[in-house]
Amino acid sequence: MPSDASFAQDPEADRWHYRPADPVALNPLFTWPLNLKSVFDWYRGAWLQITSVSICFILALAVWFIFIPPLEAMQSFAPGWMARVWLANLLPQILVAGTLHWWLYMRKGQGTEKKFEARDPTRMSGHFSFGNQVRDNVFWTLGSAITVATIYQWVIFWCMANSYVPTVTFAENPVWCGIWLALIPMWSSLHYYWAHRLEHHPKLYPRFHAVHHRNVTTGPWTGISNHWLENLLYFSTYWIHFLVASHPLHLTWHAMFQQVSPAFSHSGFERVVVGNKDASRAGDFFHQLHHRYFECNYGTSEIPFDRWFGTFHDGSAAATKRTRAHKKQMYTK
Repeated sequence: MPSDASFAQDPEADRWHYRPADPVALNPLFTWPLNLKSVFDWYRGAWLQITSVSICFILALAVWFIFIPPLEAMQSFAPGWMARVWLANLLPQILVAGTLHWWLYMRKGQGTEKKFEARDPTRMSGHFSFGNQVRDNVFWTLGSAITVATIYQWVIFWCMANSYVPTVTFAENPVWCGIWLALIPMWSSLHYYWAHRLEHHPKLYPRFHAVHHRNVTTGPWTGISNHWLENLLYFSTYWIHFLVASHPLHLTWHAMFQQVSPAFSHSGFERVVVGNKDASRAGDFFHQLHHRYFECNYGTSEIPFDRWFGTFHDGSAAATKRTRAHKKQMYTK
């Protein structure tokens, strides 16, 4: 990894409107020898500051209290509780993605401060449904992604209610419930890496993942703007609840993290700035690099699969050179 001084002068910076001052960081939990302070700072930064993780967890608590009915009400498929689960997915997505899009791209509340790409999402282009990138993204997000995610959740809640899958309560096992809440983002990262690598297979990519990668310049609505078939794979992360003893709150938290956090990571801005002060973390430069260079950073910074398998891009010009060589070799084969 380049030193801070060399990274600041790295020519890759000229390819971006804004690039973070330091190389992309990975979870220090997987660095040996283990530095406990670094690990603590990593998770404190994710959970105890205003970030996509903390916001989505607060949303999950609110959604669980307001929308998710008790399990006994979900023992048979009925329009009432099924509609409530659908609204529990739909409304937070509209609230978060809509608010971010309004502030960053409609009101332009912080101009281009902390904006990775100089360009905005495309307004007029035949590459997108309806000839407009934002309308395309809204359609695939609310029409495809939220539909698939909701159907999966209907089935899992129904199985929980009928004791077809292992369940747990906070009163019976508070320790496991707390541990599983903490591990869900890590499970999401593990599943996402392998599902995403599969989606980039040359025989699969043009058939469905290309719908998402039409978005070279991303925005909040880009996050889960995926083809129907891709969403079947992307949201199969929820199937873990068929195997691991879970509470309805675990599935609700999993849903908010999986569905809503991509609105932040694809926002196109590193941070949300209000009144000349950083209000929250927003975009993920790790994933922004993937949207520009495609064959790198398939996973997340939570588990360093990309470093282990040689596809990690830390934001430097040297990493861009390696990525382009890897891409050329891969497509030549």
